[in-house]
Amino acid sequence: MSSVAVLTPESFAEHRSGLKDQEIIGCVPEDEAYIPTYLEAFPPLPEKGAPGEKAAPAWGSKIRPIKASVITQVFHVPLEERRYKDNSQFGEGEEAKVCLDIMQRTEAHIELSLAKDQGLSVMVTGKVDSVMKARKEIVARLQTQASTAVVIPKEHHRFVIGKNGEKLQELELKTATKVVVPRPDDPSANIRIAGTKEGIEKARHEILLISAEQDKRAVERLPLEKAFHPFISGPHNRLVQELSQETGARISVPPTSLPKDEIVVTGEKEAVALALGRIRAIYDDKKRKTTTISVEVKKSQHKYIVGPKGNTLQEILEATGVSVEMPPLDSGSETIILRGEPDELGPALTQVYSKAKSVMVMDVTAPAWLHRFIIGKKGQNIGRITQQLPRVHIEFTDGEERINLEGPTEEVQQAQAQIQEIIKDLLVRMDYTEVIVDQRFHRHLIGKNGTNINRIKEQYKVSVRIPQDSERSSLVRIEGDPKGVQLARRELIEMVQRMENERTKDLVVEHKFHRTIIGQKGEKIKEVRDKFPEVIINFPDPAQKSNVVQLRGPKSEVEKCAKFLQKMIADLIESSFSLSVPIFKQFHKNIIGKGGANIKKIREETNTKIDLPTENSNSEMIAITGKKGNCEAARDRILAIQRELANIKETEVTIPAKLHNSLIGSKGCLVRAVMEECGGVHIHFPSEGSTSDKVTIRGPAGEVEKAKKQLLQLAEEKQVNNFTAELQAKPEYHKFLIGRGGANVRRVRDRTGARIIFPSTDDPEQELITIVGKEEAVRQAQNELECLIKNLDDVVEDSMDVDVRHHRHFVCRRGQVLRELAEEYGSVAVSFPRTGANSQRVSLKGAKDCVEAAKKRIREIIKDLESQVSVEVTIPQRYHRAIMGPKGSRIQHITREHEVQIKFPERDDANAGQEASPQESGHVCPDAELVPRKCDVVAILGRAEKCEVAKAALLALVPITEDVEVSNELHRYVIGQKGSGIRKMMEEYEALRSFKATVSVEPKFHPKIIGRKGAVVSQIRKDHDVNIQFPDKGDEQQDLIVVSGYEGNVEEACEAIRQLVAELQEMVSQDVPLDPRTHARIIGARGKAIRKLMEEFKVDIRFPPPGSDEPDKVTVTGLPETVDNAVEHLLNLEDEYLLSMTETERLAAYMKPPSRCGGGGGGTGGPEDGTGTPAKGFVVRDAPWNAAEYKALDMSSADDFLTFGKAVAPKQRSAWGPKKF
Repeated sequence: MSSVAVLTPESFAEHRSGLKDQEIIGCVPEDEAYIPTYLEAFPPLPEKGAPGEKAAPAWGSKIRPIKASVITQVFHVPLEERRYKDNSQFGEGEEAKVCLDIMQRTEAHIELSLAKDQGLSVMVTGKVDSVMKARKEIVARLQTQASTAVVIPKEHHRFVIGKNGEKLQELELKTATKVVVPRPDDPSANIRIAGTKEGIEKARHEILLISAEQDKRAVERLPLEKAFHPFISGPHNRLVQELSQETGARISVPPTSLPKDEIVVTGEKEAVALALGRIRAIYDDKKRKTTTISVEVKKSQHKYIVGPKGNTLQEILEATGVSVEMPPLDSGSETIILRGEPDELGPALTQVYSKAKSVMVMDVTAPAWLHRFIIGKKGQNIGRITQQLPRVHIEFTDGEERINLEGPTEEVQQAQAQIQEIIKDLLVRMDYTEVIVDQRFHRHLIGKNGTNINRIKEQYKVSVRIPQDSERSSLVRIEGDPKGVQLARRELIEMVQRMENERTKDLVVEHKFHRTIIGQKGEKIKEVRDKFPEVIINFPDPAQKSNVVQLRGPKSEVEKCAKFLQKMIADLIESSFSLSVPIFKQFHKNIIGKGGANIKKIREETNTKIDLPTENSNSEMIAITGKKGNCEAARDRILAIQRELANIKETEVTIPAKLHNSLIGSKGCLVRAVMEECGGVHIHFPSEGSTSDKVTIRGPAGEVEKAKKQLLQLAEEKQVNNFTAELQAKPEYHKFLIGRGGANVRRVRDRTGARIIFPSTDDPEQELITIVGKEEAVRQAQNELECLIKNLDDVVEDSMDVDVRHHRHFVCRRGQVLRELAEEYGSVAVSFPRTGANSQRVSLKGAKDCVEAAKKRIREIIKDLESQVSVEVTIPQRYHRAIMGPKGSRIQHITREHEVQIKFPERDDANAGQEASPQESGHVCPDAELVPRKCDVVAILGRAEKCEVAKAALLALVPITEDVEVSNELHRYVIGQKGSGIRKMMEEYEALRSFKATVSVEPKFHPKIIGRKGAVVSQIRKDHDVNIQFPDKGDEQQDLIVVSGYEGNVEEACEAIRQLVAELQEMVSQDVPLDPRTHARIIGARGKAIRKLMEEFKVDIRFPPPGSDEPDKVTVTGLPETVDNAVEHLLNLEDEYLLSMTETERLAAYMKPPSRCGGGGGGTGGPEDGTGTPAKGFVVRDAPWNAAEYKALDMSSADDFLTFGKAVAPKQRSAWGPKKF
């Protein structure tokens, strides 16, 4: 058997003190001036009494218990009950592992020790719940288990389980056992208990106690006629409540609506028997004395007899002692039964009739279509009646020609008269009619946004009701003034007749003309609609790209409108002819003329649209749009201006159409080269698909002849050299065939003179290689390429040795170098040994030539690696970001071009703000130039000569600032029209990033965007390569954040800030009152605890500053669900810490003398109390030294105070410490 000792502060306090008669509350007695007597302050020790006599405690009768949040339990596990009996490694075996696991799961502290009898002593410390759970697990896992069964009546099982199983859980924790109660559908009455012997005995005892308590209770069911239940319950259930209070039993009478006769009485057996006797006596008495009468009352009046919640029936029962039995609501019976003593039946019947006739129900006949006019606009008419007669209830029923009135008789009659008067008036001045209209015309009657129907309503002062589509009705109802109704009816019928005669026509109009037909802000289409008002013109949605325009209206009008639109479209097609005229750029301003006079005159006289390229565009083409003849006339006039300004000649050359594409070249490169070489002449080829052989050359006379000669020469060469051959090769071989830097294909081209064209990535035939040139050259090149391809198809395996230190270069960056080798040398496979294998052997597999070429390239790479040096270049840290470029593009370009590696140093944020240019600081420190900062040194790794070139390229990227003096009146010319000049200059010379944008953010969100130590804003700056500036305290616009950098990056950064603000706006703040004494413990050492809490709940917690007006106000900010969880956790922590503080204060109070607690100073122990007067010290009354016969000791007497020899004077010390010799 195990034993348990629970050590709590309560037991410690009871053991330590003995105050029984006086309770100490907060260490302050009721009377602050109270001075204890000597016997109270120093009670004598109890004298030895008679054997067996228990001495009363001298320190009072009762001590107020102190609740503790931490308890300690110690229990013993005998050797024979230990599960693990191997004592060779105590503290390291299975027992220690089990205890460690339990400690982690329950957060309780467990200590094990071994007794002399090899039994196990276990001490568990922690909070009450943790200790109970830990003890249960220890017993289950370290102690051998037994089981037994307890048999109690089945109906007692639910009392063992308790509400929601709480009692069963408490029993299991208390006894450290497992209790299994059979399910309700299981006939067994056995409750099984598993655990230690001691725990089983305790649990068995508790279960038997519960069962014994239930044995004392009784449940009785008394079947009595339902009709007599009201007499047992009494008016408003008062009688049954009095019975329950008097007898102590619980009496349950079924409600009137439940057809049950049983009255259930539960409680102690004696109380139940007493209650049953009283109930039977009432029943027998009423059954003997009462009689019944039946009356017929209209069913509609029954509810007035019952009253709200049956109160009227209870009032009759209370006043007369008569029970009124009403038939069920779903029954058609109108018979009411009154049950009671004969003398009281008369008054009760009078009350029943009085209640039944207290309310009158009446119907007023009115046409259903008049109901809404009777009610009035927003219920005005009916509202006046209900305000005058508030107890009258008026009910309208849809589709029925009657109005229900309910209320007191006089008021109902008044309401009836008023409503009938309203109906009579409405019938005189109102009329209605119904028109049958096909459902498909309903929406046309209504019109767009209800325009048609609203016009009819306003014009004729009528109400028109058109049924909803869901009603599938064709009946349109018109209500209002009789004359207006007839006029509205006539117009509706005319509209329907027109719609029946109308037709729909689809007109095919190219989508590109739709916007032109509609016109700016719909002006042109408005003119068409005004001309044909009866025709509805519907254009398709722009997103559908449909060419169908729908016309709907009367047949004749639709035809006229269609012809008009077709003519308009024909004019548009005719006037949409477009041609381009090449005009030398220097003559564009002459064509425009002063103030646009020339171009305006040409436009007006030729009725064309002429578009010139923008000033900063390189295009020389002028576009002319309009009718074909007009466009050609405008072109001739523009060319005439050019001819007048320069010696321009135009000639035509005949070249076969099949050669045109080859002469033009890829994207016009060949013909463009001829035009540039010949002084900017214009060469115009016929449009594609034309069979014309005429090529037009226009320009200065000498240059035109030169261009003509070159074109004819090229055409002749193309005819001779236009032989073509094709061959197939795998796409992976193409790069090897081309060679590094095009070396292989250039060698073939130089030997044969043929042109070899490889497919681009967009070509569908990726294996097709085209050879163009003279036939002999093409054949020779074809043979050479076929030989190379054949060699590539012969796969071989080879190997070579590569020093282990160079392996990483080939396999790093996910094998970037190996991928490049495979792409360049016909997909040759290069395999390096695994890391740590310490092998130099590298395997190659692929075509023989590819393998040899790959080996050669690997040797070149190794040679480069071995000859690599590291060069350092000093560049101030503030320029690093500008040098790197967007997403490091500039650095990547230098590393690729010069085959080097560039490493930038870590950013030194601490000194970034201290850095200043010589121009800014006004002086230069000479030592600063000699010893560069570590964060300014950029390392370049590669071959010496390439590192120097890369260094120069890096230094060239360092931004410089130079001031140029430009007269103020010239600034606008530098900027150009709408900034085109300065923008072109910035794009051409890559000026510094200067695009700025502002984001409006409430100042309260600024600290969140900045983040802890600037973490959040620094991350945004780093991700988007921008500069973010927050407003200063003195700025007027405190909500504007300025973002500067490249335009694309600035937009992305602004969007990131807006998204962050959107998340912050979803957050809520909640103030929590927390006792200021607990703040320090919640925050923890250096804020460690509060930071952990904020990270756990994803919230921000702010404590009030010292000296705050609200020292207990703590603000929690975050998402709603996280804030609720965090607040609940904070309140739990506060309760726990306050409980701990209260225990400490109470324990401290018991250690203080009574007089100090009541002196007002709180027992500070100082020379003065709280009022500033000298403290009296510890004072008692009736002390022995205050007695008259008491003689004080003489302090100067050697007899009373003995001496202990001569005093030795203390050695004098120096203020400067001991002397040193």
